[in-house]
Amino acid sequence: MATLADTNAAAEEAQKTPPSHWTEGNPEPKDLAHIPGDAGWPVVGNTFKMLADPHAFTSNMVETHGRVYKNRAFGGWNVALVGAEANELVLFNKEKIFSSEQGWGPVLDQLFPRGLMLLDFDHHRIDRRALSIAFKPGPMRHYSGALNNGMSAEVARWAGKMEFYPAIKKLTLDLAADSFIGIEWGPEADKINEAFVDMVQASVAPIRSPLPFTKMKKGVDGRAFLVDYFTKETHRRRAEGGGQDMFSQFATATREDGSLLPVDEVVDHMNFLMMAAHDTITSSATSLVYLLAKNPEWQAKLRDEIVAVTGGPDGSCEPRPLDYDDMGKLELTEMAFKESLRIMPPVPSMPRRALKSFDYGGYHIPAGTPVGINVYWTHHSTDYWDDPYTFDPMRFTPDQVKARHKYAWVPFGGGAHMCLGLHFAYMQVKVLIAQILQRYEIVVEEGYDPDWQAWPIPQPKDGLKVEFKPL
Repeated sequence: MATLADTNAAAEEAQKTPPSHWTEGNPEPKDLAHIPGDAGWPVVGNTFKMLADPHAFTSNMVETHGRVYKNRAFGGWNVALVGAEANELVLFNKEKIFSSEQGWGPVLDQLFPRGLMLLDFDHHRIDRRALSIAFKPGPMRHYSGALNNGMSAEVARWAGKMEFYPAIKKLTLDLAADSFIGIEWGPEADKINEAFVDMVQASVAPIRSPLPFTKMKKGVDGRAFLVDYFTKETHRRRAEGGGQDMFSQFATATREDGSLLPVDEVVDHMNFLMMAAHDTITSSATSLVYLLAKNPEWQAKLRDEIVAVTGGPDGSCEPRPLDYDDMGKLELTEMAFKESLRIMPPVPSMPRRALKSFDYGGYHIPAGTPVGINVYWTHHSTDYWDDPYTFDPMRFTPDQVKARHKYAWVPFGGGAHMCLGLHFAYMQVKVLIAQILQRYEIVVEEGYDPDWQAWPIPQPKDGLKVEFKPL
């Protein structure tokens, strides 16, 4: 017959053995009973409230329950940890409490398994170091040339009124063929892009099984196509040699012991990288263009800076390219981009799972609990930002950054899982803005204030109606 001591010993042993999969060891409602929160409606919980307006939902929950609260949605309980201090605890992860793999896994595992963001601890560290070769100065210089050439040709066609979001989405996909995969734009690239788009759309589809005619089925089929393509290409590039594109760098990357990454891991990392880079850069470039259109004085400041650095358009009125060695000179442009990422972070929230129990904010959170931080709330809290809904790139002067909590601005995450491609993102946006502002004035209609889809990645519902007026 089991005794109380036996029960306590079993509980202690369970605590020593972290759950190995997100389907194991989930806490019962009674385990979270002491944490304030809201179960929502029967069966669906707060799912539809969150989807309708996730930012308003979070604000209401914080006002009602505080910065630690539980919430039932998407089939289970989650504990939200809100604010810069919570961001630091979860992202810095000093005690290795939180699993990124088991946080993101329920959403991404069917389509983007074993991507870098879905690895933890030593496995993550080893693969991240191997993949970092793709972001060394040599490859980055190559990407810079490809971005300048590709963007110059496409941006030249943008004169007049247009919907910016679909245009930049297409451009970033096309650029990925060159910079990421090392193939020319054309039918082969179109097939890859189509499969990739199907995967991304399926990752947030409400039906999670690949039933016929569903987005998930298209996504799973798209993954099968890309796995086959990247597997064959990895073998070919290892045998014949590749170029300076990211995929070739990944295919020939080695671990600390000198061994090549397994082919299936190269494939999974490449699939994930394209997903992580494409939708986030599309969203962040769109928000920056919108904010520059709404703040023409900052548009003019950035144009002056770009002209001073590049020399401005040449004798044929063609924009000069932004040289790789001059990227760091666009200080105001980088500050404006950082401010747009603050106002409209492309990843508004980040999930994790507690592998060990911990205490935070006066509450004990048991092992196995899904937890999450809210980037958007922190980026708009008056605890860290004055007048947080105003576009003010001067928030990112060195003195302002130094005076602020280090984890008050986290669009790229933080700690060991800080976005590996963040410098590529800065480069891509700087080249884009340099091409646009040397050619055009960005204009929107008076009073224009489009609705935005807030989740999973922000985008304007109307495509962002702008006009590019030739200078």
